[in-house]
Amino acid sequence: MLSSHYDIIIIGAGPSGSVSAAHLINKGFSVIVIEKSSFPRFVIGESLLPHCMDQLEETGLLDAVKKQNYQIKTGAAFYRGENHCDFLFKDQFTKGWEWTWQVKRESFDKTLIDEVINKGVSVLFNSEVTNVTCSPQKQTVTYKNKEGEICEIEGKFIIDASGYGRVLPRLFDLNEPSDSEVRGSIFTHVEDNNRTEEAGNNIFVHSFNDNKSWLWAIPFADGITSVGVVGGKSTILDLSENNGRKFKEFISQLEDLKGRFKDSKLIFEPKHILGYSIGVKKMHGEGYVLCGNSTEFLDPVFSSGVTLATASGLIAAKLVGRKLKGEVFDWYKEYDQIITKGVDVFRSYVKAWYDGTLQTIFFASDIDQEFKRQICSVLAGYVWDETNPFIKKHKTILPTLAKVITLSKQKP
Repeated sequence: MLSSHYDIIIIGAGPSGSVSAAHLINKGFSVIVIEKSSFPRFVIGESLLPHCMDQLEETGLLDAVKKQNYQIKTGAAFYRGENHCDFLFKDQFTKGWEWTWQVKRESFDKTLIDEVINKGVSVLFNSEVTNVTCSPQKQTVTYKNKEGEICEIEGKFIIDASGYGRVLPRLFDLNEPSDSEVRGSIFTHVEDNNRTEEAGNNIFVHSFNDNKSWLWAIPFADGITSVGVVGGKSTILDLSENNGRKFKEFISQLEDLKGRFKDSKLIFEPKHILGYSIGVKKMHGEGYVLCGNSTEFLDPVFSSGVTLATASGLIAAKLVGRKLKGEVFDWYKEYDQIITKGVDVFRSYVKAWYDGTLQTIFFASDIDQEFKRQICSVLAGYVWDETNPFIKKHKTILPTLAKVITLSKQKP
């Protein structure tokens, strides 16, 4: 039978919630996870980064994922017309994982939470959080269970890992608009019968529309590939009309793809989402902490979502454990500033992608190989490595390098 009181209540059973729960149960705390959906469930964000392997390994989740035989991902390939640039994780600057996986999230997320359950964590699926009250002594979560009954549970601390649901930001009025342009994406899964060996080991990113739009191709181990386009609101709405007719034509005819998806069978009709970038006023408060997409979501271009989710989930869980043991520390310095630092690095690269700065660097004919190795570590998710100048000086180094490259081209 479920208890009415736990040490930690976690909202959300995605990667961030799973990593948090795994760490805390490993440390002997009582943990319950409340999840609105039933698993497996479809979600976008299918290309992982090597750094997330560190969190999966540390929390004892990695072996369960290895057994699924997901598609190995060794790097990222960027295209724009005739221009082409590969980043292979084995060549990166930071010492870390040299590969990761491309995954269907319905399978990946279920694998993680199933392993968390095996560790002894209680998980309530099909349960929607409707109210939360916090105080110095206890935290109370009210939820509607799968039978429609209103239930209440108490804990010493709450971790909000609710992702796009953003439960506490919504209930506590913490949402903050993003300063990014409103963008969206349209996507589907296709039978990838023309996949090459190279295409199986990389995520492919094709830039077009003056760098304002791009296409992803994420291969899975079963021969299916996730294909999507990211662009401004008007672009996505146009591609989405008539059940995505223009989108289907686009992925079939885009010259850069060299016919890869011509006549490919769609696994499901195209879906689209708009305005996913969002921020948060603060990341922690009395009796709670936010992690994963409950804090901030930038953009899918560098596949940062899952890595930021698992990293923040583990850091949050470690601090909650210390808090419950009576330690005194500064949440802002040890959590908010650290998470913000990683997000800000990715933010610089996202902005540089859409203004064309990164394309100038990526497609330079004589890019310095050490610079490329350092950039590769950012693309691998190691955005807290301050020994990497492309992280330490992320706000200035990209425009400076792009300017040097541009000026060198202008020399007689």
